[in-house]
Amino acid sequence: MKFNEYPDQEMLAIEVAQRIAGDLETHLLHHDTASLAVAGGSTPAPIFDDLCAASIDWERVRVMATDERWVPSDSDRSNARMIRERLMTGPAAAARFLPFYVPDRAPEDVLAEVESLVSPELPISVALLGMGEDMHTASLFPGVKGLEAALAGSAPTLAVMRPDSQPEGRISLTAPVLNGAMAKHLVIFGEAKRKALDRAISLPPEEAPVQAILSGTQVHWAP
Repeated sequence: MKFNEYPDQEMLAIEVAQRIAGDLETHLLHHDTASLAVAGGSTPAPIFDDLCAASIDWERVRVMATDERWVPSDSDRSNARMIRERLMTGPAAAARFLPFYVPDRAPEDVLAEVESLVSPELPISVALLGMGEDMHTASLFPGVKGLEAALAGSAPTLAVMRPDSQPEGRISLTAPVLNGAMAKHLVIFGEAKRKALDRAISLPPEEAPVQAILSGTQVHWAP
């Protein structure tokens, strides 16, 4: 893990967008396509605003969420909606998006279908991850049913997570898939999350799931 500190969130967004664009460009020099797995929520949105304008061969990029809330794709809580609106615009609109959400079906019923989209794009070329103050990443929450299986080295590509603290179930990439990304960037803002990260470093992944993806990760922090 390497810790990178920035004076403000705007500078962080510019720098991380440039780094991700560089990682994708480097990958595309040696591969036909590149896969980009990105966190949802509000944290990555400013990064997307810069990244979407990068001059790379977006037609060869496959974009997916690290996890998806089981809500309609036009919901304010949909990660897919935020990714489409903030990342897949301008030059980046040429990228191909791999959706997890399937309308009118339970997440448990579509795992094989979604995995058939995701597996050909593994290992992930670049992952942009986030972390909550409870030290969760993607939808791998401390204490959630199925966490141990999703952290295991033998975990499948995807897992259904139903954290009690959240209003809906989710599909999430599992820890070995996230940790196996060729380039990993973790973005956190504020003192509370910096302190949470400091705690996570000394805890097992069962208590701090983010710990499972920290090895070799570029951590980016701003106040």
